[in-house]
Amino acid sequence: MSQSLIVLEALVPVLVTIGVGALLRKFNILRAEVEQGMMQMVVQVLMPALTLANIIGNESLKDIGEVGMFAGFGCVSLLVSLPLAYFLAGVFGLSRGNGKRTFGVCNGIQNYGYMGIPLLLTMFPGEGLLGVLFTHNVGVELAMWTVGVALMSGDKKFSWNLVLKPPVLAVIAGLLINFVGLDFLFVGAPMKSLEMLGAPAIPIALIVIGAGLVELLRKERFAWNVAIGSVLVRLMILPALMIAAAYFLPIPTVLKQVVVIQAAMPSAMFPIVLAKHYGGKPEVAVQAVVATTVVCFITMPIVITLGMQILGI
Repeated sequence: MSQSLIVLEALVPVLVTIGVGALLRKFNILRAEVEQGMMQMVVQVLMPALTLANIIGNESLKDIGEVGMFAGFGCVSLLVSLPLAYFLAGVFGLSRGNGKRTFGVCNGIQNYGYMGIPLLLTMFPGEGLLGVLFTHNVGVELAMWTVGVALMSGDKKFSWNLVLKPPVLAVIAGLLINFVGLDFLFVGAPMKSLEMLGAPAIPIALIVIGAGLVELLRKERFAWNVAIGSVLVRLMILPALMIAAAYFLPIPTVLKQVVVIQAAMPSAMFPIVLAKHYGGKPEVAVQAVVATTVVCFITMPIVITLGMQILGI
């Protein structure tokens, strides 16, 4: 089977699960208050459990140098993507006060968690890559809550409370357990408990994403300059740069595998919340998310297939 068909096969369960969430929302089975509670459950309990299950005992995450490389790549990739997306916003007719900052933040940050996980597991099974992804994402979170928030708000203040959330704390706890050699305590029932709690995290998150997209489509009308610009920046320009960086930098194969999936991801949904709370333009964020999420199911097989060929993985 060709790589493109493998990617498409991996995408089908993701698309189906998101579609189920959209239908549940459309027919008012999954109401807004239930949707919010489900996502809180994912963030506060299920994702931390999944994170710990995939970090504790992971041989790729026992070397502090490699851990720093994984998190550092995630952080630096955003430090490049955010200002570049902000600069390119001007090309598509956006200016400060008219959505330029929101365009930059929303398209500078990929959907680095929920959508990429099932693809990573399907494309590279048995590689122990989820722990690498979660460590990479700590760097993404750090850049998002520092440079991302500063860009959105124009405020340079920073608080560690923004970064230290349950999924990030779970990464730190798991890495510490590995570094001090206590991972043997989690063999058997403790690990199985974490795995059982973590198993439903991604399906539930994808269902909530589908429900959220329906709600966004109901509320917002499209501005084609934002939609087209978002697709070009998030799904074409930035993937090319991420794959080029993975090609030229001396990074291990496990990180290249994470990067090629991350490069294909659409705009993250969380910047919609950032736009609401930090003086941005939520309507611009919504348009970017909807446009890139819809189109990514066309571009994703191309980006992943070409990226794997270029990187030799």
